[in-house]
Amino acid sequence: MGAQGALAVTVATGHASTASIAACGFVSGTAASFIVPATQGAVARIVPEEHLQQANALLRLPSNAVRVLGPVAGGFVVAASGAAWALAWDAFTFAVAAVLLLGLSLEAPPTTPTGVLAELRAGWRGFWSRTWLWTYTAGGTVLVAAWLAGFQLLGPLVAARQYAGARDWGLIQAAFASGLLAGTLACLRWKPYRLLTVAVITAGALALPLAAMACSLSLPLVLVAALLAGIGLDVAIVAWNTAFQQHVPQVEQGRMSAFNGVGERLAIPLGYLITALAAHSWNSQAVLLACAAMITVATVLNLCVPDVHRVNRLTLSHQSRASHDDREVEQA
Repeated sequence: MGAQGALAVTVATGHASTASIAACGFVSGTAASFIVPATQGAVARIVPEEHLQQANALLRLPSNAVRVLGPVAGGFVVAASGAAWALAWDAFTFAVAAVLLLGLSLEAPPTTPTGVLAELRAGWRGFWSRTWLWTYTAGGTVLVAAWLAGFQLLGPLVAARQYAGARDWGLIQAAFASGLLAGTLACLRWKPYRLLTVAVITAGALALPLAAMACSLSLPLVLVAALLAGIGLDVAIVAWNTAFQQHVPQVEQGRMSAFNGVGERLAIPLGYLITALAAHSWNSQAVLLACAAMITVATVLNLCVPDVHRVNRLTLSHQSRASHDDREVEQA
């Protein structure tokens, strides 16, 4: 809220600059790095284990709906009253979200204070001891970097050269967002047993629109590829969150989620750096094809990890045993 509010003020007063926008972005990114691990750990403390997948899907339903409606609403606000008011409205929505979160009364998991460094070492040991967790994080880092480089950075440029520019790129983005929404709705009903295997496979669908644009396929085929990528990504996120919440003790979930999030954060500058270096030697189509290949290879290598196929949906008996193990961990 503070970052978006400050940005709104600088835009309204005509003092917005690259430095001020970067500073606000830095604050927003720092805030997000605290929010995501805390949210991951909070869901499992609120919702019974047998309803975790539906809860994870429902949490993504409004955000995915906003991905479809938000750009349209934002465009109307900017056209009617200017960018500053759109940013101010964004800041207000974050304030409302903060007030709503105050309604959650969750007790902190019992821990023994040992110091930041000791807790960091303990968290790393827990992270490294779960092969499926660090291999999925490593694969996800490559996947996110390739997706950011190919779709988010090069996508608009390719759309301007091969298609009808902003109009067609807007259609591709809308198809992707619609896929995310469809994936959420699918996860409300479909409960795969092999949670992590499904997460790895469906995340690999992100290679489809990159390959389609690299091969200069027609716009309808690119739209279908973007739709399938959106469906795959959302199914992967819900399946991953459910697997994580079921197979990591509650007392460790925030810490393990933070380590997992490091990979995603590293992927952002990594993806843009890859594109900057490759742009001097390759054309956009070649970079897109390379990014699609990176996603495919990361998916296949992750599927070769035996531990990935052992992280499955827990039955009620397994859940009871896991709850007992959680209590033992907390007592220890």
